[in-house]
Amino acid sequence: MKAAVILLPGLNRDRDMIAALTKISGTAPQTIWQTETSIPSDIDLVVIPGGFSYGDYLRCGAIAARMPVMQAVIERAKAGTRIMGVCNGFQILLEMGLLPGALMRNAHLNFVCKEVELEVTNAGTAFSNRYEKGQVIRCPVAHHDGNYFADGETLARLEGEERVVFRYANGGNPNGSVNDIAGIVNEGGNVLGMMPHPENLIEPAHGGDHGRGIFESALDLALA
Repeated sequence: MKAAVILLPGLNRDRDMIAALTKISGTAPQTIWQTETSIPSDIDLVVIPGGFSYGDYLRCGAIAARMPVMQAVIERAKAGTRIMGVCNGFQILLEMGLLPGALMRNAHLNFVCKEVELEVTNAGTAFSNRYEKGQVIRCPVAHHDGNYFADGETLARLEGEERVVFRYANGGNPNGSVNDIAGIVNEGGNVLGMMPHPENLIEPAHGGDHGRGIFESALDLALA
């Protein structure tokens, strides 16, 4: 499979994401700068990493979502290519309209940086099939605006269609997200947005490899 990582000013987890994809797949992902207007046709997985694109000016992800490369990301998402946004990447996917809802300031108004537990609530997606439904995994979080919100109708649709893939577990919701939501997919199941950072828990040197299954899921399906 071939993966690509979108690069934007202000991101700071791009190198972590590139290292994780390289280690897990054995091949370094292609990097694509924000001003590019196309994504190579042989790319199977596009990842928007975390950080503070444009310094979170205006609001998180608002400027990044309007960069030229994002129109190409939208076109690839509509064509079925797997798209993954982590932290700031999740915020950008929401601003682009590829996922529903919004991310607000953390309920306690403080930056949070720690490890949390996540329940895998849907193990049948392209990003979670290496786990079991109900499995609890560890994953780091680091954000100030990770409080997921959606109106009642949208929330009912997400829950009814099993599009909530990861949920903060065991009372460990770090930001006040509605229904403890940590990660969701789009209607087609090929776009994942999540606040936690699985790229930072993929090997023993990180203290565990619970995040590795997310990448292995996407990579294996791309090979099928």
